[in-house]
This record gives sequence, structure tokens and C-alpha cells, in this order.
Amino acid sequence: MNLVGNWGYPTPIKFGAGRIKELAEACKSVGMKNPLLVTDKGLADLPITQNALDILDDAGLGRAMFSEVDPNPNEKNLADGVKVYKGGGHDGVIAFGGGSGLDLGKMVAFMAGQTRPVWDFEDIGDWWTRADADAIAPIIAVPTTAGTGSEVGRASVITDSVTHVKKIIFHPKVLPAIVIADPELTVGMPKFITAGTGMDAFAHCLEAYSSPHYHPMSQGIAVEGMRLVKDNLPRVYADPNDIEARAHMLSAAMMGATAFQKGLGAVHALSHPIGAVYGTHHGTTNAVVIPPVLDYNRAAIEDRFDALNGYLGLTGGFDGFRAYVVELNDSLNMPKNLTEMGVETSRIDELTAMALKDPSTGGNPVEMTFDNTKALFEACM
Repeated sequence: MNLVGNWGYPTPIKFGAGRIKELAEACKSVGMKNPLLVTDKGLADLPITQNALDILDDAGLGRAMFSEVDPNPNEKNLADGVKVYKGGGHDGVIAFGGGSGLDLGKMVAFMAGQTRPVWDFEDIGDWWTRADADAIAPIIAVPTTAGTGSEVGRASVITDSVTHVKKIIFHPKVLPAIVIADPELTVGMPKFITAGTGMDAFAHCLEAYSSPHYHPMSQGIAVEGMRLVKDNLPRVYADPNDIEARAHMLSAAMMGATAFQKGLGAVHALSHPIGAVYGTHHGTTNAVVIPPVLDYNRAAIEDRFDALNGYLGLTGGFDGFRAYVVELNDSLNMPKNLTEMGVETSRIDELTAMALKDPSTGGNPVEMTFDNTKALFEACM
């Protein structure tokens, strides 16, 4: 495989099969002498994680790890991680894993030097300026799934364990200093994780493309990101060992997270509260709600799908694109609706209120109100 590169946008990225071997060198380049590797419970004992720890240990950087991270990480996980970080005298974080490990790892590095509670830095207005930027520890990100793109993001999603609300915590210096994007680390993903994370990347690109905000660089990235998912997600779902398709999906994930600087929308506004209340997989939830959200936004976005379809090799304008998404979901064995995922109609009012508080609503091309958002939830059932 010759898909190898050194990229500086949006942050330095060491991309290519086998590049995990450069982890210790990356740590030293940003001044880490005693890093803490943060990952989730499911990855802690896997060979890819133990290999990363071996690389650090062999270079004299220790093998410290924190893995008490839930699938939807919360402030309790964060407090525990910060305690381990401070107790071990660590000087940087390696955020290792899928979205949960990456998000919590970035927050440990962020919060270890702060004196205010994490909720004071929610992505509202200029709240990020409350943080002591000089106290943020360096971060190296190592993704092991191809979906969230958190490795190139300036924020983390943390669930409030009391209110069950997912909150976005933002600061420019949460962007990792270096990303090691090694597609070999994603080969072991189960099929349903491959599918769900892949559709998360697709949703990021689609919502960025649909957002009314002006960001032509992100718009172009979103279009190519969708093409990479279209061409490669079916390949890796059929053959988990297709390293070239894995590499393209890893690129698509980072492209999605870069593109959504332009905005997200109703897909994420719905999936965040569903995930917080029901613990559903984020990317899978996104996939299920995309077709109803397309219908919801149709009047504002349908004229842009002829151009998109031309690039993706699809026909039929808006209806053709929507049909393609349904077909893709079916091919990946996605649930047909939210009811299949355990969402109860009795909680739609509650979920609607939560959705309207989500910052993703600001990027939706149609204004979200209580009535039309409730109707959207009902259409997803």
C-alpha cells in the first residue's frame, strides 16, 4: 500500500500503515517524558493497545494507562482520569481509541491544569476563554476507529451523568499536536462498529455540506469525504482486512470532523440526546435518522444534490440521494428506525427539548422548533 503522507491541515498528521511505531518519537517531539495513554475499557487489553504501551516503554517513556472510560464518557470518568494524570506526574496525554477514548483523553489533558468545573467551558459563546490556555497539556491522538474524527477536533463530547445531556467542551488548544493515523489499528473493528463509525463520518460530511454557513474549504472536504465513504465503507464491511479501504475510511473520518467546522444539524441534534438517554451507538443513531432529516430539510437543500450526485456517481437528484442512503443503511444492517433501537414514544417530548438545546441545531438549514422537531422524532420512529 502506498497511501502515505505527512499532513499539516488541520494539524500535523502522520498517516500510513505501520506508523504507530513513531509514537515514542512523536511524544518526545512535543516534550512528553511521562505520557498517560487514555483509552476505553474495551481496548485496554487488546494487542494494539499493548503494542503501543510496549513502544512507549522501550523508549523509556513508561507504560501508564487510564482506561476507565465509558462508551459515552462523563464527568466522573474525567475526574478519575485527571486524578490518575496528576497522581502519576504526567506531562501529556496520548488519546487512543474511538470517539470515547479520544474525547476523554483530550479532556484529561485540558482539565488537568484548570481550576473551574468542566461545564464552565461548554461550547457557548466565548466560554472557552475562561480556560488557562497555558495549563493545557500536549495531546497526541491515535484513532482506532474511522468515524468520529475527534483526532482532528478542537472539542470533546462529555455526557452530564446527572442530566444525561451531552455537552460539547471546546478550546482551540484541545486540537491534538500530532495525529498518528495508522489504518492497521482499525482492522480489528467488529462489523457493526465499522458500519456505525463509517456512517458517523458520512453524517459529518453530509451535515457540513447541508449547513447554510459559509466555509468553502469545508464544503469541498465534505464532498470528497462522502465519496470516500461511498466507495470504501462497503469494501471494509465486506472485507475487514482491506487495508487500502481502511486507509480511505480513516481519511474520510478526519475529513468529516474537519468539514463540520462549517456546522452540523438535526442529525446530531437528535442523536446526541438519544445516545445520552439510551446509550445507543452514536454513528448508528446518525445513520438511522439521516433519511427523515433529509426529508425535514428538503425545501432548503434539495437544489444542491444534482451537483453532489454528479460527483458521487449517483442520479435522480434529491430523491436519488435519499434512496442511496436508505440502500446503504440496509446493506450495513442498520436498524430501520429508532423504535428498533429502543427509543420510546413516551419520551419524545423530553428528547425534543434536549435536542433544541444542542448546539448542532445552529447549523441546520431549517430552523428547528419544538413542533417540527417533535414531528421529526415521530418520523424516525
